Amino acid sequence: MSKKIIYRQHGFTLLESLIALVVLSVGMLGIAALYVEGLKAGRTAIYRTTAVSLTSDMMDRIRANPVARDDYELGGATSGCINGGNDCTATELAQEDRLVWDTEVAERMPAGTETNIEVTFGANVDTYAISVTWPEPGYEEDLDYTITADLPGPL
Repeated sequence: MSKKIIYRQHGFTLLESLIALVVLSVGMLGIAALYVEGLKAGRTAIYRTTAVSLTSDMMDRIRANPVARDDYELGGATSGCINGGNDCTATELAQEDRLVWDTEVAERMPAGTETNIEVTFGANVDTYAISVTWPEPGYEEDLDYTITADLPGPL
C-alpha cells in the first residue's frame, strides 16, 4: 500500500499580499487626509487668535483715548506721537494708533485682510464695533471676528 502525500501551502499568495497592500494604502490615505485637516484647523485657529488679539488691542487704544473716540473710524496718519516725543492732540494720537494697528494687521494676518471700526452714537452710550475679516483657504466665505463694546458718551 502506498502512502498518500499531502502538501500544505505555507505563506501568503500574491493575491493576499495585494489585498493587504490595498487595505494599508487606504488607511494611509485616511491618515494623510486627517493630517491635512489638522493643519488647516491649526492655521485657522492661529489667525482667529491673532484677530481676537488685534481687535482687543484696538478696543484698549480707544478706551485709553476717550476724548478722540470718534476719530478712530478715520484712516491712520503718522504724526510722530508714539515714541516720537511730539506733543500731539487726542485726534493725532487716534490717527497714529489707527496707523500702527493697520500696520500690525497687515503684518500678522494674511493678504486680503480687511478691518473696520464702526461707531454708533447714542444718548449716553456709544457702541463701538471693531472687526477683522480675512480670507481662509477651504472656506467659501471670508472668516471674521468682531468685538463690540458700549462706552460712555462724549466726555
